This record gives sequence, structure tokens and C-alpha cells, in this order.
Amino acid sequence: MTFEQFETLGFYLGIAALFLFIFLAIKDVLDKGNVPLIGKLAVWLVLFLGCFGFIVKGIIQVFFDS
Repeated sequence: MTFEQFETLGFYLGIAALFLFIFLAIKDVLDKGNVPLIGKLAVWLVLFLGCFGFIVKGIIQVFFDS
């Protein structure tokens, strides 16, 4: 494994950890607050779309780089 591959892997794992921490923080806020169901669904939808967009961007980059 080259240094560049190791650096790329570390970057993606760091971003994944960041999304995990965001997920846990939002879950905690929604559990402690008196948030209605539609609000919870909206928050999770936005978080999912952000993660999905990041994953799609990575897949598109792989195809364009090869």
C-alpha cells in the first residue's frame, strides 16, 4: 500500500467517523427534545441525503479517475 492510498483511506475513514458522530449528536438532541415525528423524519432525511451524496461523489470520482 502506497502512502497516497493510505492517506486516501484515512481521509474516508475520518469522514465516516465524522458522519457517525453527527448521527449520534442528532439522535441525542432528538431524544432529549420534544420533536414531533415529522421533524424527526425531516432531520433524518437530510442527514441521509448528505451521506448519500458523499458516497455518490466518491463513486463518480472512481469512475472518472479510471
